[in-house]
Amino acid sequence: MIGIPHLLVHEHNDNVGVVVVEGLKSGTKMLCCITADNSTFELEAMADVPIGHKVALDDLKKGDTATKYGEDIGKFISDVIKGGHVHVHNLKTKRW
Repeated sequence: MIGIPHLLVHEHNDNVGVVVVEGLKSGTKMLCCITADNSTFELEAMADVPIGHKVALDDLKKGDTATKYGEDIGKFISDVIKGGHVHVHNLKTKRW
């Protein structure tokens, strides 16, 4: 795949990635880049997602751990479908 990525994923074991373009719309076939080795994959956005917000890389269930940077960043408080918007409405950080 060639082009500018829509989504950055830091590590292969992450289950969320970060949107890095303005105006990401539902139905977009996103170019996703894993920054650990610059490998790429495609994923369809299942919602409009603002820049800086996260997208689920798999179907995730309430109670699952969110992994970003290869680290535990919180717990899902509701289910999220693959390609779905991940933010404060469905993810609770462990910081507070």
